[in-house]
Amino acid sequence: MTETNFASMRAAMVESQLRTSDVSDVRVVEAMGHVPREDFVPAERKAMAYIDRPVPLGNGRSLNPPLATGRLLTEAAIKRGEKVLLVGAASGYTAAVLAEMGAVVTAIEEADVTGKADTFPGVTFVRGSLAAGYPESAPYNAIVIDGAVEEVPSALIDQLADGGRLTTGIIDKGISRLAFGRKSASAFGLTHIADIEMVSLPGFAKPKTFVF
Repeated sequence: MTETNFASMRAAMVESQLRTSDVSDVRVVEAMGHVPREDFVPAERKAMAYIDRPVPLGNGRSLNPPLATGRLLTEAAIKRGEKVLLVGAASGYTAAVLAEMGAVVTAIEEADVTGKADTFPGVTFVRGSLAAGYPESAPYNAIVIDGAVEEVPSALIDQLADGGRLTTGIIDKGISRLAFGRKSASAFGLTHIADIEMVSLPGFAKPKTFVF
């Protein structure tokens, strides 16, 4: 498949998946229309790069559908120059989009996923537990959890600056829901925005409780 084919697929993604589905931040749309998504999936799956479903990356991980990425970043309202922690860097696509938007990105990943997160300008890639985040570079203006989790651990909330935003997917009774939260002093709460298809991230399970 040629570069021209991919450019056409990228334009179609923008028009049919993003602009029609509440991805209203012009900078998000422009960045996703510029970053070559096909460079962040395995060679044998490049033809799948722009489909509206998760793309398997290997080692049990998948790349979020374009709509999930677009909605997460739109709700995060990233401004140029802001410090952003990306939790679940996977192959580096979302990190590259954030860098294209002018963010200063720390991208954390624990799985062995082949990608370009550690070579894309503007991105610092670190290896470690997703749920633990990366406090060494905190506080962050925004944290983007690039997938759906059962709960947001306090370790990540602690790494937000006062007024900082967090976007994620929350798994609720088997359904993933787009969620947004803002930290104010020591207070933090999540608001569910919409049901959305999103990949699940490992390591965020709620502790099991006894039922009497």
